[in-house]
Amino acid sequence: MTDSPSTEIGFGRVAAMFPVSDMDRAYAFYVGVLGFTKTFENGQPVGFMILKKGRAEIHLTLQKDHEAAPFNIAHMMVENADAFHELCRGHGLRIVKGLRDQDYGLRAFVFEDPDGNRIDVGQPI
Repeated sequence: MTDSPSTEIGFGRVAAMFPVSDMDRAYAFYVGVLGFTKTFENGQPVGFMILKKGRAEIHLTLQKDHEAAPFNIAHMMVENADAFHELCRGHGLRIVKGLRDQDYGLRAFVFEDPDGNRIDVGQPI
């Protein structure tokens, strides 16, 4: 491997890709429940979608045979982890790790979206 100064590399947007087995269900959750806005979609039927809320951006990709990974696929920073935790519980989502203050300075929990994708949520303490 060749050493090269990282200052020569410019990075732009990086967005998490969430595989989903049912695009309509995923859309209903991320837009209807979490309040994201669709900014792009592609395919007929839709096989790819970009959603944004504030500075957050996620990409949904239709994978009909999707089986969720047994690890977190994304980390989401929020301004009110307690309210987000209650929203997830209120919609019957599985909480993988309960809400608590972590020794690394975040109030955090992990939930699964309707496709079983694990998302780690954190708020600075």
